[in-house]
Amino acid sequence: MRTPLITRTGYQKLTQELDHLWRVERPETTRKVTWAASLGDRSENADYQYNKKRLREIDRRVRYLRKSLENLKVVDYSPEQEGRVFFGAWVSVENDSGEQKRFKIVGYDEIFGEKDHISIDSPMARALLKKQVDDEAVVRTEAGEFVWWITAIEYEKPTGKD
Repeated sequence: MRTPLITRTGYQKLTQELDHLWRVERPETTRKVTWAASLGDRSENADYQYNKKRLREIDRRVRYLRKSLENLKVVDYSPEQEGRVFFGAWVSVENDSGEQKRFKIVGYDEIFGEKDHISIDSPMARALLKKQVDDEAVVRTEAGEFVWWITAIEYEKPTGKD
């Protein structure tokens, strides 16, 4: 089960995506389907077939976004988080081999298309929660146990605009 949390930025992105799909893409695709249907034989009409499929994809995504946005809890930055790893933190880690990683701990819906974001439900994030700089985190996965040290923790502070 996914933890129903999201950052304010992530929530705004999903809201913008929903708005764009509903107000721009769906009406445009509906017009294309109507135009293609008016041409006659739908079984061999590529425009009709493609746009009808695209309309189903849009509708599926709109349903998903509406349901998700309804159930997600927005987690804003709090000064009490400073110094420890919590939801929304940018965390830098290093292992014994000197390999370094930096990523932000976010909700499931925010990781797609972002190579430097990890889900709060991932083994790495779970191992890091509540830890401080210089703490050791043992990450347990199907591939084995991996040890990482926290080298930095940062939070994006709100700009005061909203």
